[in-house]
Amino acid sequence: MAFELPALPFSYNALAGKGMCQETLELHHDKHHQAYVTALNGFVDAKPELQGKSLEEIILAVKGKPDLAPVFNNAGQHWNHILFWNNLSPTGGAIPPALEAKIKEDLGSVEAFKEDFKKAAISQFGSGWAWLVLTPAGKLAVTKTANGSNPLAEGQGQVLLGLDVWEHAYYLDFRNRRPDYITNYLDKLANYEFAEAQLKAA
Repeated sequence: MAFELPALPFSYNALAGKGMCQETLELHHDKHHQAYVTALNGFVDAKPELQGKSLEEIILAVKGKPDLAPVFNNAGQHWNHILFWNNLSPTGGAIPPALEAKIKEDLGSVEAFKEDFKKAAISQFGSGWAWLVLTPAGKLAVTKTANGSNPLAEGQGQVLLGLDVWEHAYYLDFRNRRPDYITNYLDKLANYEFAEAQLKAA
């Protein structure tokens, strides 16, 4: 069964007043994400050993195999973007109580969390992602991964939030100002309710 591009959980213009214009979402979702899905389906069609596997199973099966790097990159990016769309909200930016308490317990303060997240996202050279994860030890941590990799592939734990820092995610809105894009995400777009739900479900 072929993988499919999921619909956005909001309208294309829902984030326009909060730093992510309609054109960004149309290009990012309909073009970039769709391209990952199309490429992944092509690879799976050509490799019987991958057919019938879940997206997560494919990512783990091909990780670290140089000849299957294109499969890993496109599967990883499909997985990453499914999460990313759920990480955005027209009413984002407010951290609910249970998540706030866990952030304070594990990371010191909301301010410290945001500073750590900004540092991770800014220091990711080239393309990649910044993440808030619940580690296997049960503690929150801020991590980053390059290109199409993710905490699932790296064994970093359960993802609560993930931010795409590839230029296509922000260039129309922020040009080359990645730090401004990151701050805007944390303060106005981040769906912390989704993150808290992931934390409670872990």
